[in-house]
Amino acid sequence: MLMSSKNLAAVEIKAFVPARDFALSLDFYKALGFVCGWQSDGMAYFHHDGCSFLLQNFHVQEYTENFMMHLLVENADDWHRELLERGISEHFKVAISTPQDQPWGMRDFTLFDPSGVLWRIGQNLD
Repeated sequence: MLMSSKNLAAVEIKAFVPARDFALSLDFYKALGFVCGWQSDGMAYFHHDGCSFLLQNFHVQEYTENFMMHLLVENADDWHRELLERGISEHFKVAISTPQDQPWGMRDFTLFDPSGVLWRIGQNLD
């Protein structure tokens, strides 16, 4: 712990998620249920409950293929079911895996966005 009279409290951390097709990625994240709080030509701020990220109109294939996001949710099966019901995979031509219990104590599934960013959406197991 830092010993100082200065206020060095961290408030939030956000990732800058790359987008190959910015308009398509905007639609994708809205379809997932994220709210676009603001956007410009080159960036958009998305949030859902207390989670947020910045979508950027920037794409380098090698970077995108190695980019991963993790969304911790209360119920991974409910999220998976909702994404299937919304037709996310078919509409955006993206892969969604089946939820599985993982050896690291989570139940999760994977979802690729239209640019190839890998999302792990999961819940902690008791």
